[in-house]
Amino acid sequence: MLFTGTCFTVNAQNNKNISSRISEKEDTKDPDNLASQYFSQIMGVAISATSNTKMYKFIYDWLGTPYRLGGDSKKGIDCSKFAFKLYDKAFSTIIGNNSRNIFSMVNPVEKWELREGDLVFFKIHSSAISHVGVYIGDNKFAHASSSKGVMISNLQDPYWTRYFFKGGRMLETFKEELKDY
Repeated sequence: MLFTGTCFTVNAQNNKNISSRISEKEDTKDPDNLASQYFSQIMGVAISATSNTKMYKFIYDWLGTPYRLGGDSKKGIDCSKFAFKLYDKAFSTIIGNNSRNIFSMVNPVEKWELREGDLVFFKIHSSAISHVGVYIGDNKFAHASSSKGVMISNLQDPYWTRYFFKGGRMLETFKEELKDY
């Protein structure tokens, strides 16, 4: 009886190992899954949060680009132009050209309601919105920082917590209107 129990245990373990290897092979055949795994590791977000690989690839390609007020190229870019380009390339949606203008196109959402691709707005040393970024999941957002250029930051960092104003989700009416341009 002990021998039979051992055989069943060994057989079950072998089946588990085989199904694990099959699952790993299937993962490597799916380029979107590989991209999600890669961006998850690079950007520090859960793999389940990396559903829009176009967005993550765009961010990855721009990481480290220096900040330049009014800039819109790899030589230098500001926060609103970065958000503008990201939305154009990853979501095929044209948004405003400055953070206050962009805010007028969104439905405000609270921090706990943020989803991948939502915009995050800040009032830094100002009573008006002065900075915008794009939420990527797990309290992280991509933006063009005036001190470090395009980077990923954490909304829970004391600096960003202090200046956070609202999140914003693009209004469906603007999405539809802007697709025609």
